[in-house]
Amino acid sequence: MNDAAKGIPILLVEDDENDILITKRAFERYNFTNELYVTRDGEEALEFIYRKGEYSNEDIPTPGLILLDINMPKMNGIEVLRNLKGDPDKKRIPVVMLTTSRRDQDMIESYNLGVNSYIVKPVDFTKFLEAISTINLYWSLNQLPE
Repeated sequence: MNDAAKGIPILLVEDDENDILITKRAFERYNFTNELYVTRDGEEALEFIYRKGEYSNEDIPTPGLILLDINMPKMNGIEVLRNLKGDPDKKRIPVVMLTTSRRDQDMIESYNLGVNSYIVKPVDFTKFLEAISTINLYWSLNQLPE
């Protein structure tokens, strides 16, 4: 990653424990230096981002990148994305949909709401690692505002 992207905190919003583990393994395998935070549903993600609820007293950074699943309990990823992109203070946070959903409607709605990328999670572990590596390469080349 470039110097600007190396230190950015990444928020993974994912309810599937296996996908969380695989993502963490991919980060370790590729020696990502980014701090990875995990929330397990959309409501928890918004509490983390806005430092509310259980995160109100936490000294946590605003994520520089959000990896967002669509199909989650309580609040789905589309609703989280709608909330973030409707907030002038949060709409510039890059969001990558990392989901099993291949539904055209989910993809169209995500892009209409301002998602930066839409990646369908591969079932195969090796291909999943490649997808995470691709996300890393993309964001290491991308220029983010301070």
